[in-house]
Amino acid sequence: MENSEACEIPLYSGDNELAKKIVTQYKTVAIVGISQKEDRDSYRVAAYLKGRGFKIIPVNPQADEILGEKCYARLADIPFKADVVDVFRKPSALPELADEIVAYRPKSAWFQLGVINNSAAKKIADAGIEVVQNLCIKIEHARYTMASA
Repeated sequence: MENSEACEIPLYSGDNELAKKIVTQYKTVAIVGISQKEDRDSYRVAAYLKGRGFKIIPVNPQADEILGEKCYARLADIPFKADVVDVFRKPSALPELADEIVAYRPKSAWFQLGVINNSAAKKIADAGIEVVQNLCIKIEHARYTMASA
């Protein structure tokens, strides 16, 4: 691993109630690190969310559009607020990204499976933003919406 902190037990891994709240109450998700490639997890998660009524906001400086949605180079370029910033980036990119997330002020930041950086998560949480690490928003959405169906 390029970031030794990624080997730590994740703080802010999200209790069940927080994960459930985020996936059942919030409907706008900025997806940082989304790929244009259909075989990538970030693309599949975005397609899943969009297919279930979420407004997705792709964030990838290399693309103009993904899944029929305008793509933004960075969070600061988005002219409206997302409820959730869903992160598909390496743990080593999170300290800088944490500053962007704090400045953007979403309700929550969600670090996908394998994306763990406790210091970045703490910085975001200390700014009053909900944080979940090392969970998949697609899996958690399916868990909580199937359970209530």
